[in-house]
Amino acid sequence: MDSIEFEDLQRRLKALEEENARLKAQGIAVVSERRKAESALAESEERYRTLFNSIDEGFCIIEFFDGPHGPLSDYVHVEANPAYTQHAGIPNVVGQKVREMVPEEADGWVELYGGVLRTGVPIRFERELVATRRHLELAAFRVEPANRKQVAVLFQDITKRKRAEEELQRLNETLEARVVAAVAERKLLADIVEGTNAFVQVVDPDFRWLAINGASAKEFHRIYGIMPKVGDNMLELLKDQPEHRDAIQAVWSRALAGEEFVEIGEFGDQRRVRRSYEMRFNALRDGDGRLIGAYQFVYDVTERLREQERLRQAEEALRQSQKMEAVGQLTGGIAHDFNNLLTGIIGSLELLQTRLSQGRVKEIDRYVGAAQGAAKRAAALTHRLLAFSRRQTLDPRPTDLNRLVMGMEELIRRTVGPEIALEVVAAGGLWSTLIDSSQLENALLNLCINARDAMPGGGRITIETANRWLDEHGAGERDLEPGQYISLCVTDTGIGMTPDVIERAFDPFFTTKPIGQGTGLGLSMVYGFVRQSGGQVRIYSEVGQGTTMCLYLPRHYGKDADKPSALASKGAERPRTSHTILVVDDEPSIRMLLTDALEEIGFSVIEAHDGPTGLRTLQSNATIDLLITDVGLPGGMNGRQLVDAARLTRPDLKVLFITGYAENAIIGNGQLAPGMQVLTKPFVVETLASRALDMIKDGTEKS
Repeated sequence: MDSIEFEDLQRRLKALEEENARLKAQGIAVVSERRKAESALAESEERYRTLFNSIDEGFCIIEFFDGPHGPLSDYVHVEANPAYTQHAGIPNVVGQKVREMVPEEADGWVELYGGVLRTGVPIRFERELVATRRHLELAAFRVEPANRKQVAVLFQDITKRKRAEEELQRLNETLEARVVAAVAERKLLADIVEGTNAFVQVVDPDFRWLAINGASAKEFHRIYGIMPKVGDNMLELLKDQPEHRDAIQAVWSRALAGEEFVEIGEFGDQRRVRRSYEMRFNALRDGDGRLIGAYQFVYDVTERLREQERLRQAEEALRQSQKMEAVGQLTGGIAHDFNNLLTGIIGSLELLQTRLSQGRVKEIDRYVGAAQGAAKRAAALTHRLLAFSRRQTLDPRPTDLNRLVMGMEELIRRTVGPEIALEVVAAGGLWSTLIDSSQLENALLNLCINARDAMPGGGRITIETANRWLDEHGAGERDLEPGQYISLCVTDTGIGMTPDVIERAFDPFFTTKPIGQGTGLGLSMVYGFVRQSGGQVRIYSEVGQGTTMCLYLPRHYGKDADKPSALASKGAERPRTSHTILVVDDEPSIRMLLTDALEEIGFSVIEAHDGPTGLRTLQSNATIDLLITDVGLPGGMNGRQLVDAARLTRPDLKVLFITGYAENAIIGNGQLAPGMQVLTKPFVVETLASRALDMIKDGTEKS
C-alpha cells in the first residue's frame, strides 16, 4: 500500500469515526425521544382515566370472546364508569357477560357490536334495554388495534324523552282527525289542544286562529308582546312588526299550500336562556280532502339537543384520547425500530473501524453492506412517516401518465396475482402533468393493492387515463379550480364501500382491513401526495358493485415530458468536468461526503456551513455553476431564502435543494422555478453526482 492510498484510507477512516460519533449521538437522541413518547403515553392514559371516570354519560369497554354459540358470540364488560349504573340501571357490570346479564337480548347486542368490531365502522343508534325498560341512545366504536377484540360504548338514558316523544307522536297522528271532526261539528278546538304541554296552533287559509292552546299563546306573547286568541288574524296582530309578520307568513304559507315539514328554531333574548324548538307543520283537510287550514305542533327540544351534543363531545374526547394512545404506540414503535437500525449501523461501523486498524480489508464488504442495508430501511421508514404526515418533499417533473402506467403494468400484474384480471385503458393524445413520478408510481401501486384486497375471490382491475376539462360545476364537485386536468382512475369489481367508509377513507389510522393487513396510512399518503401536487382524489363506490378511485392532476402546459436524464445512465462512465459547485449544509459529515463525491468526478467544490456564509460567496466574484443547498439551515436564513437572495444577482443560477423535510411554502407549493430541482435525503452519493452532471449539462447545452 503506497503513501497516497494510506492517506486516503486514513481520511476515510476519520470520516467513518465522525459518522460513527454522529450515529451514536443520534442513537442517544432516539432513546431520549422514546422516553418522551413513553411519558406522553402515560400522561395520555391518565387523561383517559380521568375522563373515563368523570363524564356524565355511561361508558364501558366490552371484549369479545368465543362462546358456545360460535366464534366471538359473547362479550364481557372489562371496564365501566360510575355513570353506567345511573343510565343503564344495572350495577356491578365489570366482569359480567352479556349472555348472563340479558340472555333474551344478547343476540341483538352481539350482532350490533360485533359488526363494529369486524368493520371498524362506528355506529350511533337508539335501543330499549328490555331488562330495565330503559331507552338508551348509544354510540359505539372499535378500540384499536382490532386484535384487542374490544368495543367502546358511550350511552345515556333517554327514557323520559322517548316516552314524551311517543306521546307527542300519538297526539300528532290524531290531532288532524280530531280537528277535522271538531270543525265539522262546529265545536271549540280549545279542549282538544289544551291538554298538552306542547305549543299547538291551528289556522284557516286567511291566517285566523281556529285554535291556540295556552302554552302557545303565552309563548307568542313573550316573543311578540301580543296575547292572541281564537278568531284573531295573526298577520293583522303583527302589522306593526313587519319583519316578524313576513317571516311568519312565509312559513305558514308553505303549510297552507299543503306542505308537511319540520323546522328547528332557537328563541330567547339577553334576559332568558335561548332554547331550541322543533316545529312540525302540516296541512289540515276536511273529510273530502279539501284544504281548510294548517296546524303547527311545537315542543321544546333544548335538553334533547344538549344531551346529544354532550354525547357527541364525550365521544369525540374519547376518540382523541384513543388517538393519542395510538400516536404514543406509533412513536414508541418507531423509536424501537430506529434503535434496531442504528444498532446495525453503529455496530457495522465499529467493526469496520476495527478491521481497518487490523489491516483485514478483505472482510469490510459485509460490514459496509450491513450498514447500508440498515440505513436504507431507516430511510424507507422516514419516508413513510413523512408521507403519512403530508410533509414529503416532492420532485415534480413533466410526466406522461400513459408511459408511466405502461411501465408499471407488469409489476402490477405480478403484485395483484393471477386471480385478478388487469386491463389498462390509455387515452390517446393524453396531456402531460407536472408530478413526482416515483410518488405517483407508489400511489398507483397502493390503489391497485387496495383494489386486490377488495376482491378476495378474484375479479378485474381497470386502470384508465383521460383528459378532463372541468367547468365551474364539475370543478366545484371535486373541490378544484376550473380548468384542464388529467385523470388516473383505478376501478375494481370488489365489495365496495358504504357512505360512512367513504367519508373516513382518507383519515389517518382508519382501515377496514383485519389487524396485520393494513395500517390505515395508505390512502392518507395518496391523498396527501395528490393534494400537495395541486390535484384531488375522489371515491365512487357502491356496496357490492365495486369501487373507482380517481386521481385528478393539473395539466402541464410545458414540453419535454419524461425527459431522460443522466440518472438513467447511472452505470455509464461519467465525464470529467471542471465546473465549480457551492455546497451549503450545516452538517459537517454531509459536506465532507458531498465534497469527496463531487471532487472525485472533477468538480471544484466550495463549502459553506450556513445561509449567510453561502450568500457572501454567491455575492462575490467567484464562478459558481451550481448551488447545492440544504433547505433547513441555521443562521436565520433557510435554503429557499438563500436561493431567492442569490438569484437577485445571479438570476440563472442552477440550484439543487437537498432535504429530508420541507414545507410546501419553502419549495414553492410543490413546483420549482426553472433551473431548480430537489433531491430527498437520504440519497445515494452516486445519485447526487449524476444529478449534478445532469443539471450542469442542461445549463451548458442551453447556453
